[in-house]
Amino acid sequence: MAMSPSTDPISPAEAESYILKRLARPGMRVDGRLALREDAARVSLPPNLDVECLDLSGCPGFEMLPAGLRCFELNASSTKLRTLPADLSIRSICNLSSCEELTELPAGLTAGTLILQGCTALTALPEKLDIWFLDMTGCWAFSRWPKQASIRSGRLNLRGCTALSSLPAYLGPLAALNVRDCPNLRELPDGLRITGWIDVAQSGLAETKKLPDSLRGVGLRWQGVRVEERIIFQPETITLKEILREENAERRRVLLDRFGMQRFMKESRAEVLDTDADPGGPRQLLRVELMDDEPLVTLSCFCPSTKRQYFLRVPPDMETCHQAAAWIAGFDDPSQYRPMLET
Repeated sequence: MAMSPSTDPISPAEAESYILKRLARPGMRVDGRLALREDAARVSLPPNLDVECLDLSGCPGFEMLPAGLRCFELNASSTKLRTLPADLSIRSICNLSSCEELTELPAGLTAGTLILQGCTALTALPEKLDIWFLDMTGCWAFSRWPKQASIRSGRLNLRGCTALSSLPAYLGPLAALNVRDCPNLRELPDGLRITGWIDVAQSGLAETKKLPDSLRGVGLRWQGVRVEERIIFQPETITLKEILREENAERRRVLLDRFGMQRFMKESRAEVLDTDADPGGPRQLLRVELMDDEPLVTLSCFCPSTKRQYFLRVPPDMETCHQAAAWIAGFDDPSQYRPMLET
C-alpha cells in the first residue's frame, strides 16, 4: 500500500498502522490524536513527523523521539525518555510527567505548558526556555535555573523541589506560585510580581517570615487553604480559643499545623483514652472534641533513637495505642500487627 505524501494528511488509525508495520516515511502528517500502544514502544517514529497530538503515555518503554518532530500537544508521560530532540517543536502542551530517566531538555524549548511532575533525575532547566505554565511538582533534584529564560503569565508549581534554594529574577509576572515543601527556599527575588496567590506551606519562607515588597498584598495559602499573613508568619499569635472556635475545618487544620500539635494537646487538656509503652517510651492515645467536626484523636509516641515526641493523627474510632499504631503501619486488623521491637 502506497504511503500518503507529506502534503496529504492521513488519519491517526492509518498512521498507527504504518508505524507498527515500519512503513512510515519522513515528513508524515497526521490529523488528530495519534496514540501508540505498548507494542509500539520499540518502533522508531519517522523523522519530521507532524501530528496534532502525539500520545505515548501507553508506551512506558518508549525511549527516543524522532528528529524534527512537530506537534500541537505531546504526552510522553511515564516513558523512558532521557532527553528530547534539539529541534522539537511544541505549540501548546508538553507533558513529560513521571519520566524518571529524563536528565535534560533542549535549549530553546518553547511551549505553552510544560509538565515535569515527578521527573526526579532532572537537575536543571535549559537555556532560553520559553513557557507560560510550568509544573515541576516532585522534582526533588532540580536546583539550577537557566541564565536566560521566559517563564511568565501562568502558574509556576515547584512543590516538593527540596533541593531548590533560589528563584531567578526574570520570573513573571505570574498568576500563581506554589513553593510548598521547598525547605531550602528561604527568599524570593525582589521585584517578583504575582497577580494571584502563593502557597508557602513547609517552605523556608515560612521560617524566614519574609516576602519582597513587590508581593505586598498577595494572596497567601497554606496547603491550598487561603489564610492571612498573621497565620503564616506570626503563628505565635494563634490561640487555643481561636482554634476551638474555628468553624471551617480546612482553616482549623491550618491553625493546628501552625500552632503545633504538641502544644495543642497540652493546652487543650486532651482526654487520655489509653496508655502503654514501646521501645521509644510511653505512648498515649489522646482525644479532643472539635466544633462541628469529628474528634481529633492522636497517638503520642517517642522515636527510639532520637527520643523526639510525635503526635500522629489517627481515625476517631481508635480505642487503644496498639490499634492506632497498627493503623499507622497500614494494618486493618490490629491482631496482625506484631512488630519485633514493640513490647
